[in-house]
Amino acid sequence: MSLVLLYHSDDVAVATTPMTAGEPLALPGLAGVALRDDVPAGHKAALRDLPAGSPVRKYGQVIGRTLAQIRAGEHVHLHNLGMPQDAAARVGGAEGTTGAPKLPADLRRTFHGYRRPDGRGATRNYVGVLTTVNCSATVARKIARVTEDDAEGLDGVDGVVALTHGTGCGMADRGEGWEVLRRTLAGYARNPNIGGLVVVGLGCEVNAVTGLMADLGVAEHVPVSSYTIQELGGTSAAVARGVELVRGMMRDLTGATRTELGVEELVLGLQCGGSDGWSGLTANPALGVASDLLVAAGATSVLGETPEIYGAEHLLAARATSQETAEALMERIRWWEEYTGRQGTTMDANPSPGNKAGGITTILEKSLGAVAKAGRSPLTAVRHYAEPIPRPGLVFMDTPGYDPVSVTGMVAGGANLICFTTGRGSVFGSRPVPTVKLGTNAELANRMAADIDLDCSPVVEQGVPLEEMGRQVYDLLLDVASGRRSASEELGLGGEEIVPWQLGAVL
Repeated sequence: MSLVLLYHSDDVAVATTPMTAGEPLALPGLAGVALRDDVPAGHKAALRDLPAGSPVRKYGQVIGRTLAQIRAGEHVHLHNLGMPQDAAARVGGAEGTTGAPKLPADLRRTFHGYRRPDGRGATRNYVGVLTTVNCSATVARKIARVTEDDAEGLDGVDGVVALTHGTGCGMADRGEGWEVLRRTLAGYARNPNIGGLVVVGLGCEVNAVTGLMADLGVAEHVPVSSYTIQELGGTSAAVARGVELVRGMMRDLTGATRTELGVEELVLGLQCGGSDGWSGLTANPALGVASDLLVAAGATSVLGETPEIYGAEHLLAARATSQETAEALMERIRWWEEYTGRQGTTMDANPSPGNKAGGITTILEKSLGAVAKAGRSPLTAVRHYAEPIPRPGLVFMDTPGYDPVSVTGMVAGGANLICFTTGRGSVFGSRPVPTVKLGTNAELANRMAADIDLDCSPVVEQGVPLEEMGRQVYDLLLDVASGRRSASEELGLGGEEIVPWQLGAVL
């Protein structure tokens, strides 16, 4: 199979292998039509003549308008396809479908995790070293580096993670930027995967230790200590004190045991990065199947990346369980249109050079593939960045598309498991929450085998049904939630990807 037609009314088909000019378009109703150009794998070929200014459909939805006349068999990409100027042109075609799947009788309904005294379920047991300000980030990293090896020999302790960030001072102590930072830091402190916490400040920052500690709201069973570098007399003393505190907490956590928990304790963050033309065909819809199974079994899935649902938001809104939820989603879209306009850019600036090289032309096309991660479950809630995630159901969180910033918001909201799809390749991790990475195509999965947990390309290359691949994703997620180390964990990734969304003036 060289060309895939995704929806009966589509104007383009996707090449699953590199194709050369002269090859026939071997699809029903196209006898005698051949390619006029070479078409790379993951890219699009026109199935019919399209006049200049015509809407072009893929996934049954408009992905752009022709910049010039396109003839059947031509390569369709940046040179001849652009964004529609009118917002109304984004809406139309196939409607979003909603419905919980029928759960297979043999579907696993439990995993082995840590039951916290407050009843929550955790997939990992970490000691966190949380910074109030960038000025204490190096101290926190040194503490984590010194103590990380100690965790290797301790049963029930998964590691030590420095929870650092690039702000905390030179900012107003009120307003949207302040609220987002404080909400994010408190969310990490309260994440169920944190079993102990050391808070390190400099001593003169806007985001002072005393104020942050008063607002953390950490559960009573979590040991928490705090201090500032200035009061201890400098870097060396601050590192020594942190090492002492972390080692004491690790001793207290030693012996924690995993127990059987229901899948309803899982809060799964859905993320894609380095997307390509295969993303919407293989890994994303396979993850959507797994997400639907989890939600139907009582768990929670979180879709984010607001710029990467742009053009598909109407499909999600149609699945909302209330008018208020649908309007909350559309309000976030309007905010982003205004926000990007103020910054002198547009939503179509989102697709990266790698996305485009992989066959994605416009943000509309990218979004229609990205939203497949959310399956068909009803949309039950919309939350602002890093707000607590309500359970159960499919929830949308307003996050940027930039991977580390997006996942940071989900972890702060309470996600205890992340699934990340990639077509170009990713080296992402998300401690203290494990990341499972799905490859969209076989070439990527082979080239970066040590970074990829599951290759989803058999959906196209071998005709494996999406339901079957989705079940493989589901089982893999439960295995990792139960303690199996993901590829990113084996590589030690995840300590540098904590990036709160920075809003507001830097003073």
